[in-house]
Amino acid sequence: MNEPLKEMIRNAPLAVELTDEQCAVLSEIVTIRQLHNDETLIREGKIDNSLHIVVRGMLAVVKAAGGGEGLTLHILKAGDLAGELGFVDGMEHSATLRAIGETEVFTLQRERLESLLEEHPIIVYRVMRGIIRSVHSIVRRMNAQYVELTNYITKQHGRY
Repeated sequence: MNEPLKEMIRNAPLAVELTDEQCAVLSEIVTIRQLHNDETLIREGKIDNSLHIVVRGMLAVVKAAGGGEGLTLHILKAGDLAGELGFVDGMEHSATLRAIGETEVFTLQRERLESLLEEHPIIVYRVMRGIIRSVHSIVRRMNAQYVELTNYITKQHGRY
């Protein structure tokens, strides 16, 4: 068993509810990927079934805008999940993820997680709960930002 990988999984937000033994099972189906500066992990508009967790480094979340390089919406750091909605729903990604500096992620393919359903359904259940917790946190943050922006615009009477 790969102890460093097991430890990475143990520290990941999707493993909060997993035992050490369950983390060991999960470590058998994930892969590690090294990204170089400016390397693309996920491309906006593309579909894949991968969930990534930033282990080291950072990823820029970039949305196409105005035909240029795009607008950086957010920076993902160590411990953050990436591609979770595409992993769950199989839809196109809404933004591009690009490495900032040397970045390391571990990746879980949906098909590989689903392969655990018969023998380890509780692992799949708990991983999915971890993913939903992460998405819920993002939605809460976006709601708070929306309220701040709305307050700013309405208090300034549209002058910003």
